[in-house]
Amino acid sequence: MLKRVVCIASALVVVVAGASAFAQAPAESQKVGLALSMQRAYASVKSNLTHAAEIMPESDYGFKVVAVPEVRTFGQWFGHQTDNQLGTCAALRGVPNPTQGGTNNEQKWTTKAEFVKALSDAFAFCDPALSSLTDENALQMVKQGQGETARGGLVSALLSHALETNGIVTLYLRAKGLAPTAPPGAGRDGRGRGGRGGRGQP
Repeated sequence: MLKRVVCIASALVVVVAGASAFAQAPAESQKVGLALSMQRAYASVKSNLTHAAEIMPESDYGFKVVAVPEVRTFGQWFGHQTDNQLGTCAALRGVPNPTQGGTNNEQKWTTKAEFVKALSDAFAFCDPALSSLTDENALQMVKQGQGETARGGLVSALLSHALETNGIVTLYLRAKGLAPTAPPGAGRDGRGRGGRGGRGQP
């Protein structure tokens, strides 16, 4: 069991690193600032997570890659992701967290439709925070809990968590023979050019 967990963890590192490696390169003579690069990363992970949530069958939303009680099901990962987004984006926008004081989405939802809607609502809640990001206000301090954090730092944390979730749910999809969204320059199976890949291969 321990060997299997270690293998999964190693694969996760490769998946997350691969997502960063396929970041969109700027066109010739184009200058991409901090805000734009973060906005592009957000748009990419938003597309990837939405696609992953949609292609997994309803019957597999309770699936775990390992039979360990502490491991989240496929659906619970999206509940966990939405909770993180709502909390972080509430701080970015300076508004109350919509789920504060209530049951977290990880435990609240049980069906595919509920998880997909929760994810969509979380992205809709975060969209204004990302669209209003600029190179200048990324350095502004925003209230977070009892302290303050640079706006850009919170966006970075948001993206890091989303990329982690994307890497993990990709393993769940692969285990079920489903291909995640292919990054730029990758083949139809989600691998880089020249990779073997194919439906059902890890």
